[in-house]
Amino acid sequence: MPVLPTILLIIDTTSSIPLFPFEHKFCHNENCCNLRGGTKLKELVVISGKGGTGKTVITASFAALAKNKVMADCDVDAADLHLLFQPEVKETHQFRSGKTAKLDMRVCNKCGKCVVACRFEAISPGFRIDPISCEGCGVCSHICPQKAIKMEENLSGDWFISNTKYGPMVHAKLGIASENSGKLVTLVKNQAKLIAEEGGYDLVLIDGPPGIGCPVIASIAGASVVFVVTEPTMSGLHDLERVAKLTSHFGISPLVCINKYDLNTRMAETITQYCRQNGCNLIGKIRFDPIVVESLVNKKPVVEYSNNEVAVAIKKIWEECLRIIT
Repeated sequence: MPVLPTILLIIDTTSSIPLFPFEHKFCHNENCCNLRGGTKLKELVVISGKGGTGKTVITASFAALAKNKVMADCDVDAADLHLLFQPEVKETHQFRSGKTAKLDMRVCNKCGKCVVACRFEAISPGFRIDPISCEGCGVCSHICPQKAIKMEENLSGDWFISNTKYGPMVHAKLGIASENSGKLVTLVKNQAKLIAEEGGYDLVLIDGPPGIGCPVIASIAGASVVFVVTEPTMSGLHDLERVAKLTSHFGISPLVCINKYDLNTRMAETITQYCRQNGCNLIGKIRFDPIVVESLVNKKPVVEYSNNEVAVAIKKIWEECLRIIT
């Protein structure tokens, strides 16, 4: 008989971060119903397969157009929605995640077992722990006969609850080189949902991260609608394909927008054909226009700054999103 692999599941039960701050019993999908008896709360996540497609620009315009919503900036590795919204921070909370070994030299007898055991060479022969090299695995703490090594939770960033002219917003700032951004994304998203539930809002509008990694997975899990912003380049098409495969895993057919489509109409047509053949709903195209940069410099969503062709196109795309969501 074939030998089946053993799967070891490690659950961190020591974290003080409330990833799911709900005190009620809900259905299997914690994202599908609200606290007041199962009324559907809509969740629109804007993502892109790659950075630089204009995802946040479009999200900001959606925020200006949407009614009765809570916003969440889940691009925690490089959050920038606050640059446009200039939020008034109401609450600031620490985000602690991951652990680093701390050695108490008053207890240590310098047996050297930890130095030998650390595969990351984070403990020097002089018994100093390099916090950058330490991966937080905890082996040194486990084998230390003197119990001189403790694993301490890292301060990895901060998250905020703010007010903006467009409504409440939850956002975060992950520390430099800090890990567990997917965990912070989940926290930000669920806090936004909690505010929406308690305040009677209908929609959570999420500015998701680029790529297809853990932060993106955390952003789109349980989403009502996923809106993908792509661009007419080979990398734009490639990353759209990867995002489409990811959303299909969650049973979601993404909505797609080609931003700056007129910079390469041939590639824009290739992306259009891909969407038709792969169940992606292409709901709009937006021309390149320097007015977008001008609006960013003036810290305004483009739909508020101008009423030109770009703004009109974004408004039409939002109306189509709204039709699909409702």
